[in-house]
Amino acid sequence: MASSPPRPGGPAVPSSPVRVTVIGECVADAFTDAALSGPGELALRVHPGGGPANTAVALARLGTPVAFRARLADDVFGRLFRAQLAGSGVDLSGCVAAAEPSTLAVAEVDGEGRASFSFHAEGTADWQWTEAELAAVPPAGPVCVHSGSLALARDPGGPAIEAYLARAAASATVSIDPNVRPLLVDPAVYRERLPRWCALADVLRLSADDVGHLFPESGVEAVCDRFHEDGVPLVVVTLGPQGALASLNGERIAVPARRVEVVDTVGAGDAFTAGLLHRLDAQGLLGGRLDGLTVPAVAEACRFAAGVAALTCGVAGPNPPWADRL
Repeated sequence: MASSPPRPGGPAVPSSPVRVTVIGECVADAFTDAALSGPGELALRVHPGGGPANTAVALARLGTPVAFRARLADDVFGRLFRAQLAGSGVDLSGCVAAAEPSTLAVAEVDGEGRASFSFHAEGTADWQWTEAELAAVPPAGPVCVHSGSLALARDPGGPAIEAYLARAAASATVSIDPNVRPLLVDPAVYRERLPRWCALADVLRLSADDVGHLFPESGVEAVCDRFHEDGVPLVVVTLGPQGALASLNGERIAVPARRVEVVDTVGAGDAFTAGLLHRLDAQGLLGGRLDGLTVPAVAEACRFAAGVAALTCGVAGPNPPWADRL
């Protein structure tokens, strides 16, 4: 079942108080298109992407009032990002108008729908966060703050976001998705920062590829235990067609993937994260340290998240479903 594009005339901001704030990057995902390419040229189709932006869009389409905090350029890609986010109902009032250009990623998709990216990201808007910019919107208010990906891992802005998450943890559940990109950030940087992120976070969602980049000699369950030791109670590893493994303080939950005809897998992990946070919020579990979270509640939330991810795989690019498509 295909998901819908942004709906023209939809709300630019949520009609209810913000439940989740997402902080991070927008990336223009440019896909090679052989059918449109002529001799001596390469045609590209550009989708608005970036892990945190995809998560914010998916949350809004599921019905969670969400605010996105990003540094948005005033260029053709920045305008594309704004249209996608606002058309999906994301609150953009806390975004920064950036002087730097947008980040571009050129993607090739293999026969199984998996994308490999080359990035054009030096000196772009997403990594230039300052403490003053983040202090302009207080972290108090939402029940959850989600971040991660390149904006959290790259300097100079990453440490500023990390400090923001530490302030937010006083009143909100903190969710982090490392989204490891070894072409842009050495995995050693993630390994050095992850203990601090796990001490801040209540939810850590990562992919099997992330685990392979970070700890190639370790199995998924051993990596979950490592993250628990560093302080995060809920770790979820998405495993592609094998589903997902969730670990709540060491108690494991295996969640099967939903069957779908895959177009590509771009944005599927971000959609899974959004589905997980949406369902945890619907169960009244966000807003603290997840003290009331149970294994059955995790399993139910992960099954819902797997359905959201499957629908995202059924269409081209990071285009998560609206709630009425579930």
